[in-house]
Parts: sequence; structure tokens; C-alpha cells
Amino acid sequence: MAPTLSNGFSMPASLNCDFSKEVTLNSGATMPIMGLGFFRMEGKDIKDLLFHAIKIGYRHFDCAAKYKNEKEVGEALAEAFRLGLVKREEVFITTKIWNSDHGHVIEACKDSLKKLQLDYLDLYLIHFPVPTPHTGIGAVASVLDNGVLDINTTISLESVWRSMEALVDMGLVRSIGFSNYSLLLTRDCLAYSRIKPAVSQLELHPYFQRESLVKFCQKHGIRVVAHTPLGGSTANVEMFGSVSCLEDPVLKGLAKKYGKSVAQIALRWGIQRNTAVIPKSSKPERLAENFAALDFELAEEDMELIKGLDKNYRTNQPAKFWGVDIYA
Repeated sequence: MAPTLSNGFSMPASLNCDFSKEVTLNSGATMPIMGLGFFRMEGKDIKDLLFHAIKIGYRHFDCAAKYKNEKEVGEALAEAFRLGLVKREEVFITTKIWNSDHGHVIEACKDSLKKLQLDYLDLYLIHFPVPTPHTGIGAVASVLDNGVLDINTTISLESVWRSMEALVDMGLVRSIGFSNYSLLLTRDCLAYSRIKPAVSQLELHPYFQRESLVKFCQKHGIRVVAHTPLGGSTANVEMFGSVSCLEDPVLKGLAKKYGKSVAQIALRWGIQRNTAVIPKSSKPERLAENFAALDFELAEEDMELIKGLDKNYRTNQPAKFWGVDIYA
């Protein structure tokens, strides 16, 4: 979406939960609370998937340089615009800068814009707070040294943020934020930023609720977007050997009570926590099912019931590939 935005920031005392289908960011932009993530999406499937999602009602699309499918998403978006399925100003497009481009933020953003065939991004995020050696613009490699991620100690996150702010000044990006930041890294960014972070994207689901971090962000006017809102489902079980919350008997019981799927219960819980959710699915029927989580409400006692399921259990574990626990 493309309203007139302000680079300033009027920090609200809190972010009230109204369960509307879109929220206003501190930049002035509006963001749909239901989005579609393109993580692990095959390029050949993206056009049909995107067209189907648009017809269902999706307007928020979450990309990343690391997903290696920005080009295919861009081609699909361009055709959707050309066919009149949707207008550019009616969609909210997010992408993310990879670790290896932290010293080349402006060039990396322009590379993503070129691939996505866009003039501006609605939201640009720092994917991980982990600068790594540069391997070429958009190359998104993770250099290992003796099996351990080679972390660049010459680039500060503050310097990365200064370049993110420059993108807003240049009109290439409407809102900026980060993904996978801890509470204290979030606090630091609030202290040194000229343009405040609009969004913090975090792994959040009934088994990994992160109440303190969510409330801290909301208190300081940062909208929270839940990635992996279904706990990664089958994909993370296969990739990381994690346990899916979708098999939880409490969630299954609530699904039966409301006549909904377990996934819809998990997504609706996320929405009623005042977070946006960006589930992924390559199946048309699942796209429609997930989107329908906007259209019912969980009783307060059931929200409390789900609150009791928290296991502080992260399902997305990059340490498996990086040889180092960046969350330690």
C-alpha cells in the first residue's frame, strides 16, 4: 500500500487490539494482518499460487533474498498488475536483506527491487542480526569456517540500520524493520534509530509465545509479524526434527469445538494476540483455509488455554546449518 508517509515517529502508548484485517504502522502505512510467506516456495509454482492467493483476498506477501525466488515473485506480480487482478497500491510487499549484504544495504535493496519489478518496497527487513562475509550482491551465501558460520565483526547493526534509514529517505522503502531480533537488540535499535523500526518479524506459535518480547515491541509502537505461525508444520519437522504444535491435543480439541482446522485455531490465536501472521502453503485449499482464520473469534477462556501451551520451543534452528547458536 502506498499512502503518504512520514519519516518521523509518534510513539503510541500501546497498540490496542481491535482484530481488524489491517493495522497501521508507525510509518503511517497500513499492513494486512494476514499474509502469505514465500519461504521454500518453488519458482515454477509461484505464479499460480500468487494468482490464487490474490483471488482469495491476500494482499500481504512476504519475500526474502534468501528464498531465491524474488525473480519469480516479481514476474507473477507484474502479470497480476497487467491483468488487473490487483493494483500495486493494493498490495503490501515485504522482502529482507541477507546477512552477507549487511555492508551493501542500498545495493542489495535495489537488487531485490529489480527482481521483484517494483519501484518501492512496502517493508524492508534485516533478516538476521548476523553480518557475514560479503559474497556478491544478492548472492545470499553463508560462509563457514571449519563448519562454523563466519561472523563479520567489522559491521555494526547500527551501521546497517543507518543504511536502512537511507533507503526510506531515498523513497525506495516505505517502512523498515527486522526479523529474529531479541528484546535487547530491539531496545538498542530504538535507542540509536532516527527512523524507528515499524515491524519486528519473529517465530511465534503456541509452543513459542515469547510474551515478554511481543509486549515490549507493542509497548514501543513496533508491530509484530509472526513467521512460522504454525510451528513450521511438516517442513520444519523434516528439516530440523522439531515437534509441530498442530499435533497438540488441546489445539485439536479447540478445532473440534469451533468446527475449524487446527491451523485456523493457531492462526486465530496469533491474530488475537495483536500480531500479524504470514503462514505459507503451496496448496490452494490451505490458502483459503488459512485466510478464513480472519472470520471467527476465540473466546477469552480458550485464548488462556492456548497460553498455557507455551514450551519456549523454537522450531527454526539455523544452528543446524551454521554450526553456532546465534540465540545463545
